[in-house]
Amino acid sequence: MTLDQYRPYVKVYFDPLVRLAIRCRITPNVLTIAAFIASAIAGIFFYFQMTVWAVIAVAVNAFCDAMDGAVAREMNNQSKRGDFLDHAVDRYADIFIITGIFAGGLVPWQIGVLALTGVLMSSYLGTQAQAVGVGRYYGGVLGRADRLVLMMVVGILFILYPATIYGLNLLGWLLLLFGVFGHYTAFQRFAYVWRKME
Repeated sequence: MTLDQYRPYVKVYFDPLVRLAIRCRITPNVLTIAAFIASAIAGIFFYFQMTVWAVIAVAVNAFCDAMDGAVAREMNNQSKRGDFLDHAVDRYADIFIITGIFAGGLVPWQIGVLALTGVLMSSYLGTQAQAVGVGRYYGGVLGRADRLVLMMVVGILFILYPATIYGLNLLGWLLLLFGVFGHYTAFQRFAYVWRKME
């Protein structure tokens, strides 16, 4: 992922929150479930075009998603079950948020479907690499961290400027980007794994 390479630089800001979560006995799975709930709420808010609250819910989802892994690493409590839960929740989060946007009429459904399939296929190929013995691979131009940051930034810009540009509002252009670069990322990951299996 593009933004994943900066994880060591932001770790220093998360460490106090991680230690606080551990002192409060908040487990990684609790944070994962909180991320799941926040994404469902974001989708509902997008559906009803309550964009301010939707963006806040996306931010909560992003925060909890970042924290669950950090807490698990700090507690030395990483497990296959927790990893499986995290990936399942992440995919549902993608579905809730993107479907909420186009099902609520903020974006044409065709662009929404393109975005959803691009996001799901790129994520699927990242984990499928592990299933075929290559090891988990999250390279490519557009990862989940990138999408969440873009969703928050463009969501705020959309609140300030809801007009259309060449027939699409800013959320529409964002989902079009998700669709095009999501499928391109899926192709990058497929090509990488295919070469590694030679």
